[in-house]
Formats: sequence, structure tokens, C-alpha cells
Amino acid sequence: MSEADSRIGRSDRRLDDAPWLTSGPLARLIAVLDRDGEEARVVGGAVRNALLGMAVADIDIATTAVPDEVIRRLEAHGFKAVPTGIDYGTVTAVVEGHSFEVTTLRRDIETDGRHAKVAFGRDWRADAERRDFTINALSATRDGTVYDYVGGLADLSARRVRFIGDARQRIAEDYLRILRFFRFHAAYSDGGHPDAAGLQACIAGRKGLKRISRERVRMELMKLLLAPHAVPSLIPMNDAGLLVCVLGGVGYLGAFENMTKVEAAAGLAPDPVRRLGALGLAVPEDAERLAHKLHLTASERARLVSMGEGWRQIAPGDEKAARALLYRLGPTHYTDRVLLAWAHSDATAHAEAWRALATLPQRWTAPAFPLGAADFLARGMAPGPALGAALRAAEQAWIDAGFPMDPALLRRIADDAAEPVRS
Repeated sequence: MSEADSRIGRSDRRLDDAPWLTSGPLARLIAVLDRDGEEARVVGGAVRNALLGMAVADIDIATTAVPDEVIRRLEAHGFKAVPTGIDYGTVTAVVEGHSFEVTTLRRDIETDGRHAKVAFGRDWRADAERRDFTINALSATRDGTVYDYVGGLADLSARRVRFIGDARQRIAEDYLRILRFFRFHAAYSDGGHPDAAGLQACIAGRKGLKRISRERVRMELMKLLLAPHAVPSLIPMNDAGLLVCVLGGVGYLGAFENMTKVEAAAGLAPDPVRRLGALGLAVPEDAERLAHKLHLTASERARLVSMGEGWRQIAPGDEKAARALLYRLGPTHYTDRVLLAWAHSDATAHAEAWRALATLPQRWTAPAFPLGAADFLARGMAPGPALGAALRAAEQAWIDAGFPMDPALLRRIADDAAEPVRS
């Protein structure tokens, strides 16, 4: 690229306060790639977040160097090179324990809505124009100069998520971009209406969601549910018929909005599984549908199943019953179920009785059941089903008594549980 070409897209914006860019592992990596006739820049989310004053997490690098040259340079300087996506020009560089994706500039020459065939190049504008949204196509050199080829800075200033070029074409290249459109709107907009052209393109391409793997859909949805403006993003998704495509059933937007409020009222961090339960769960059968539709993990499925069982019977006011439920379910499942009940109730997020119920795990830790098989063997019981029944009876009596730890009372509980079996 000539010097004149390299200035195309240069903006007046700079990353002036970005120590992550000018020092440390990233700076050393870019210094290796940005020399001897090749260019390298930070691209995408890191630049976007830095300009917004948000935390910078994953840092991606684009370069004019082809993958083989990237690998050669990395290894020559003692960095580890992992060809994680070599067909797409991506090499993961590991520098001092930090991983960075390094991708050669490219353009898509063939797409089918899920995968693409690419050709490597040296044109920064062409590389920017193949990306999804304008705010994700910004790049920055190692001195902090920001390049914008597609109007990303203006959209970032307006807190607007907009497809690059023809929205329908961008979606046809990868139908997951439908969900990404709403996820990025939830994360980076001001909570207003989504871009009209983008929304219409998402509606037109919604059948393409069936071509996306359940794992990719799950990943995008879980991120969306945690975003600051998730509610005003889910509403147009629901109105457009897209939410039912993702969930395989109706979405309970009121319960979801309430869940975001009661989580905060209980002093809890946003939880994607809990929020998914509020959005898509009313009866136990819904848990199985969601688990299949989104290919949830075993742990996520178990939480949804637990949320769906018995939440309608939960109400504040009986701390003894609440402690028994916490003992049976454990803190995570207890909190999930109570918050789902609260979210579906008529109570506000300021209801003190519900808050006390939800925060019980923060105030009380359920003790371990202090009796065991040895206590019943010592009372003359033989191993077998009768001993198991006695243990279960003793545990229930201990719970009913309020989890006592007094030795005399524990002996009495054990005696009472063993007596019917022995006699």
C-alpha cells in the first residue's frame, strides 16, 4: 500500500490514552508485524470500546502479511504461533501468556450464509467493507491513529448500530448477523429504536436462522441477555417474529424485564441462564425445549429444569420453609427459583419481603446434615433399605426442627427415626 493509500480513511480521532496499545505484549507484537513493508493495526471491538471509554478485552490485529509470513515473524522473535483459522488467514499469537488473533487482510469471494471462501489482500478499505457493522470496522495503528472507511465514528457518536453497505447482503453472508445486530444494539445503542434498514433486513432473512448451529445461536443470545439495553432490543425481535424463531416458543418480555430489576434489587450480578429462564420458561416442559433448541450445557439445562419446578408455589413470609428449600436446592437453584417467582409476581423490585427471601443465601448458609449411617449402625440397625429410610426420616425431622446441632437433640432425632424400623 502506498503512503497516499494508507491515509484513506484516516480520521481526526486518536487513542491517546491507551497504554494497552503502546506498551506491553501487544506493543511488542505489533512492532514485529508492522515493519519491513508490512502493516499491522488493531481492529474491531478493541478500537470501538476504547473510543467509548469501555473496557478492552479481546484484542484482534489485522495485517497485510500473509499467514506464512506472520508465523515466520512470530517464531523468529520467540512468540508462539497457533494456526487456529489458517484457511481464513487467522493465526493466534501468544506473547508472554497473552493471546491475540492476527488475521491477514482479506475479502470474501464466496459465501453460503454460514461459511466463506476468502482471498488475501492488502486493501484496508476492502477489509473494512467486508465486516458486519460500521462500528466494528474501525482500525488503529500503533501510534493511536484511528481509521474509518465506512462511517463507523459517526455511528459510534450517535450510538447507532448499522450494517455496512447493503444490510441484506451482509446478512446473506452470515445469518448469525441477525442476532448480532440485536446483540450489538443492546450493548452499544442508547436504547432507542434499531436502525430501520437493518431491522427490515433481519426480518427478510429470518429463515436463514435455521441454517445457523445451535451453539452459535446460544452464544449470541446469552450475550444479548446480559447487555445493558436487552429489553428494548428484545421487543422489536419479538414484534418481528424473530424471538420465537430463536426460542422455539413464546417470549415473556414482562418477566424478563422484571428479572433484570429484581436481580439488581437483590444485589446480584446479571446471570444469562436466570434471564433465559425468565424470558422463555413458564412450565417445566419449556426447560427441555430451550435446552434442545439452544444446545445448552448440562449445567444450564439443570438450572432451567429446577427453575421450572415449583416456582409458582414460592411466596415470601415463611423463612422456615425458605431455609428448608435452600437446604434442598442449594444456593444457585434456590436463587434461580425465587427470582423467577418474584419476576412473575405482582410485586415491585422494591418489595422488601421478596428481597429478604431472595437474599437468604447471603445471610444464612445451610449446614450439612450431621447424622450418618454410623449413627444408625450404632443403634443396632443393619445396612440396607431400612437404614436408608431411617436416615431420610431423620434428615426430614432435623429440617423440621430448624437444623439443630445440639448433641442431645440429634440423639433424640436419631433414636426416633431408628425406633420404628427396629421395632
